[in-house]
Amino acid sequence: MNALKNWAARAAIVAGAATSALSPATAQTVYQVPALSDYSGPFAAIMPMLGPGRDGVVAWWNAEVGSKLNVKLELKTYDTRYDTAQTASLWPGVLATKPVIGLSLGGPDTSALQQRLPTDKVPMILGSAATGFGWRPNQWVMATRPTFVHEVTGFVEWFQKNKAGGTRPVKVAMFTTEASPTFADLGKGVTAYAKANPSIVNLVEMVYVEPQPADVTLQLRRVLNAGAELVLVPTNIQQAVAVKRAMQALGKNVPIAYSIQNSPAMLQKLVGSMEAMNGDYEVHAGVIATEEASEAKQFYDMLVARYGLKAPWHSITTIGMSQALVMVRVVEAAAKKHGGDKLTGEILYNTLLETHFPAKDFYGFTGGGDIDFSVEAPFPTKDPRVNIGQVVGGKLTTVAKGVPVPRLAKW
Repeated sequence: MNALKNWAARAAIVAGAATSALSPATAQTVYQVPALSDYSGPFAAIMPMLGPGRDGVVAWWNAEVGSKLNVKLELKTYDTRYDTAQTASLWPGVLATKPVIGLSLGGPDTSALQQRLPTDKVPMILGSAATGFGWRPNQWVMATRPTFVHEVTGFVEWFQKNKAGGTRPVKVAMFTTEASPTFADLGKGVTAYAKANPSIVNLVEMVYVEPQPADVTLQLRRVLNAGAELVLVPTNIQQAVAVKRAMQALGKNVPIAYSIQNSPAMLQKLVGSMEAMNGDYEVHAGVIATEEASEAKQFYDMLVARYGLKAPWHSITTIGMSQALVMVRVVEAAAKKHGGDKLTGEILYNTLLETHFPAKDFYGFTGGGDIDFSVEAPFPTKDPRVNIGQVVGGKLTTVAKGVPVPRLAKW
């Protein structure tokens, strides 16, 4: 009789445990996150790296952080073709999913949505650098990086101090285009910086060419004859390749500096090899995707091993990872303060403005700087920093980390 009672008691405990497992105490709240992408437009080649970078971070956060907050984020991809009109046409359908935050890709979707978002109450996180014309108050597209001009001028100041002796202005030429609002803004901003800082930089020429120039040998010869000791091409792949080929044709080896979207890793096959870019630089407020041991590389390796990230260790992959990291940290902070089931776009926007996110939360993916936003600027302004890489011996290496960028007046 006692054995029967004991068996019955154990059975009741097991049954209770099973019922508890089938009926969790707190339901998980699922939020849709629109991931604006380009799988059929000018940047279709990069999405197989950028998209999985986003996915890997969200999978990790859902499992290790969101599960404890009873929050799950579901990325939903929208192919905007990197086109303003296409983005605008898709947006009503995006809003129907009731998103509380989203991931932006670049200028076209920022242009299409920036004026709508305050009404729609959906903040967006941009993985690219910000622009001068976007430097306005009360913006809802927040860039994880400062402006392209901040990044470029931070590098110029580092180069002037470390490579030009720091006692004279460094002679610089830059290639850009007026056909792109972002790249025209870059030219305007760097020109304004040079005029305000003659003891640091002597701008030999701001060279405006087509977005996809066939040949720039004449223009490059002109600026090299004028004494340029550094050539900036922080624009697109086509201009970077044209300048590099012109440098090769002229038999010169003046260093060229690129940004993340046209980094040496993107260019190596187009110009012959990584060795062809020996001495050239990569500079931006993101990760220099070298094979050196780093916290960022370790985090990437963990996502590959445990969360199915299927994209190479590449500068473009890190763009998707960095914007997703900022996005999940914002959701995390808001959920801890307000509750995982109470999130709204307005709560997340206010969290973006009110919270100072330390650099350690981003494993090196924010260039070594903290993330802080304000009503005045939709990008980090308190302590933005850049990382600098250089091709040495046919390999990309990190030569400087967390380099402070100058405080700039609006141009």
